[in-house]
Amino acid sequence: MGQEIIRVENITFGYGKAKVLDNVSTGIVDGDFIGIVGPNGSGKSTLLKIFLGLIKPQNGTVRVFDIDIEKFNQWGKIGYIPQKATSFNQGFPATVEEVVSANLYPIIGLAGHIKKAHQEMVDESLQTVGMLEYKKNIIGRLSGGQQQRVFIAKALVSNPRVIFMDEPTVGIDQNSEESFYELMEFLNREKGITLVMVTHDIGAIDSRVNRVLCLFDGKLYENDCEINKASEVFKEAYEKHNSVQIIHRHS
Repeated sequence: MGQEIIRVENITFGYGKAKVLDNVSTGIVDGDFIGIVGPNGSGKSTLLKIFLGLIKPQNGTVRVFDIDIEKFNQWGKIGYIPQKATSFNQGFPATVEEVVSANLYPIIGLAGHIKKAHQEMVDESLQTVGMLEYKKNIIGRLSGGQQQRVFIAKALVSNPRVIFMDEPTVGIDQNSEESFYELMEFLNREKGITLVMVTHDIGAIDSRVNRVLCLFDGKLYENDCEINKASEVFKEAYEKHNSVQIIHRHS
């Protein structure tokens, strides 16, 4: 078993009187490819943001690389692709390489200049996602699938140990989606990057991830990858809330 990257214990969080997460505990281990699933409003994005320190739980503890999250400062080890990352002003005059290099500002400073070593980091991350030839292109002129790859490169440029993604396939076509999952498998298996992804599409992840976390009625349940043999918890969640694509399969 690899090193534990993140551990949450007895996490509780709610909005007003509505409790979204109720005494949730789980861990993310180095090398994992995790899918977080559940009905709309079940707290998937909330849990992701707690992992990232963007939301503070009302109760419970969060440790990152065995350090209390309040004291953790090595955020370059953690990549994040937020929900609808490609939803921005399409006329924004930034090139692909400028978008990717923005993630290096903690290293070079806002007033710093991109040096050769930094440019090599940008080029390597773009090469990894198959977008190096587009580095001088304006990002708003790319397709949704291409833009998504650029944002993956942005997350990769700081050489993270883990990448968190919130609904990363929203807004891209099926061919781009299939290409996205192939890239994720490559990053996980060949590059050794731990991946944690919030998704509605169980059919697309069932053969790819090694762990599935299901949120339902404030509780977290873990199942293996055999979604076709899902537990009663999964079945109840999806029968009660018809908001998750459970039948979908890619040929």
